[in-house]
Amino acid sequence: MIGSLRGILLEKRPPLLLIDVHGVGYEVHAPMTSFYQLPPIGSEVLLHTHFVVRDDAQLLFGFVDKQTRELFRELIRVNGLGPKMALAILSALDTEELILCVQQNNLNTLVRVPGIGRKTAERLLVELRDRVDHWTGKSDLSETQIARTGSASPAPSIRQDAESALLALGYKPQEAEKAIQNVLKEHEAGSSEELIRLALKRMLSR
Repeated sequence: MIGSLRGILLEKRPPLLLIDVHGVGYEVHAPMTSFYQLPPIGSEVLLHTHFVVRDDAQLLFGFVDKQTRELFRELIRVNGLGPKMALAILSALDTEELILCVQQNNLNTLVRVPGIGRKTAERLLVELRDRVDHWTGKSDLSETQIARTGSASPAPSIRQDAESALLALGYKPQEAEKAIQNVLKEHEAGSSEELIRLALKRMLSR
């Protein structure tokens, strides 16, 4: 099993990364919460990884810290919840937010994640409740406050990259387009990662 990768970050195409390790390019699926913490293209990066082997594919998932990887592993142990859903959950919620969500039995937040129905969310809350007790979540989380800077449009590639990432995470085209439009009415996003983060926060709080 591949437990970690250390190499040069070549590409960021949410939710995919391309890492050059001694001349070999590894495609790595990563949650958006890890994307937000990555260094610039061309920098060295260390990712903690989880390798999934299926009949039709071999997939490598990467995370910037071990705790997020462990939480990913706990999520895919939940009956009916695969790696794609786990990636969507960890893209919408960071580790502390998800732990708090489980501790507070917050069903409403989970069902807003694409692909997570009410029954799956209920099963997730039940199965994870005892497993996350050894992790410490924040007691008073609040959404990141970002100053309103007007409605200037970002470069087309930034918007397109953000929409593509939301579609890859399971959101419908209409949902992705509407969320991004609403964000751009209030904020000026300087990167696709920032635009994705704001759009995910908006869709979770709707």
